[in-house]
Amino acid sequence: MKSVLAVVGPRDAGPGERQEMLARAKALLEQSEVDGIERIDVPGKGGGEEADGVLRPGVEMLVPALQSGSLFGGKRGVMVVDADQLLVAEAEIAAELVANLGDDTAVVCFVSVGALPTVLGKAVRSVGEQVTIKKFRERDAADWLGRAARDRGVKMTSDGAAALLQRFGSDVAALGQALDQLQTVDGSIDADEVATRFRNRPDEPMWLYADAVAAGNTGEALRRLADFLTHGHPLALLAFLSNDLKRRSLAAAAPDIETFAEWVGASPSHFPVKKAWQARGNAGEDELRRALDAMARADLALKTMPESVHRLTMERLTVALCRWYTSRRRRAG
Repeated sequence: MKSVLAVVGPRDAGPGERQEMLARAKALLEQSEVDGIERIDVPGKGGGEEADGVLRPGVEMLVPALQSGSLFGGKRGVMVVDADQLLVAEAEIAAELVANLGDDTAVVCFVSVGALPTVLGKAVRSVGEQVTIKKFRERDAADWLGRAARDRGVKMTSDGAAALLQRFGSDVAALGQALDQLQTVDGSIDADEVATRFRNRPDEPMWLYADAVAAGNTGEALRRLADFLTHGHPLALLAFLSNDLKRRSLAAAAPDIETFAEWVGASPSHFPVKKAWQARGNAGEDELRRALDAMARADLALKTMPESVHRLTMERLTVALCRWYTSRRRRAG
């Protein structure tokens, strides 16, 4: 096993892919027989001007982590999460560190959503190895579900597994949580057990729906919408979308992440703040204005028109948002 590793996932990685990336990184480090794993989370970009040779707080721990061995005499394991967010100067320092990393000092694994920064990616390919996590499809999720159920000792019938996949699709994070709940069930899990326990998706359906919309995944977003509308009211989802659009608009207008965080009353390190800041370039001003207008019209329709048209209104809004929220990314691709 190499001392320099990288796990790279898709640019639009969702919770399931991110969970798989972190699990794969942890497994690779454990296979290298490291003496403990130190995790370093790279903060989002946009926190100020770059300065050559200067590492931001949090990232600065990378230097001692890779230059000193374990306190117990073994190899130190280092997991660098969100390595795609490294600034240019930081990536250059990281590349120099891995190029001079001793085999008996440490093993480092960079976890990246999308490609690593150019200079670091070149260094990793030169001295290490890279594992690529593909976008999960339902066929991939079926294979994952079988392995995860065996690992947890959960017995399932074929129709029970099919019911879980129908309920959760390719979201392996939600599938894993469902399996955790099913560990207490004696005997095999069938479709009726799944239907009884999971009348809606676990976690917060609105977050999962918003993630699908932000990724431009129309099919997944429409399925999440249907799940939510089974028990939830469309006005509640519309209010959630309006708050999300407000964050997007503020992120697009803010000069840096600290200002954006101040505007929304949160810390720059808060995950929703980092997430909104990183996605600020995916939609242009025109698309954000169109989204605002569409939400206003949807709100009027939901409050004045019969319930029979509510679902159609939300479906049309969902399809439009999936397109507008990824407009710049689609043009760039």
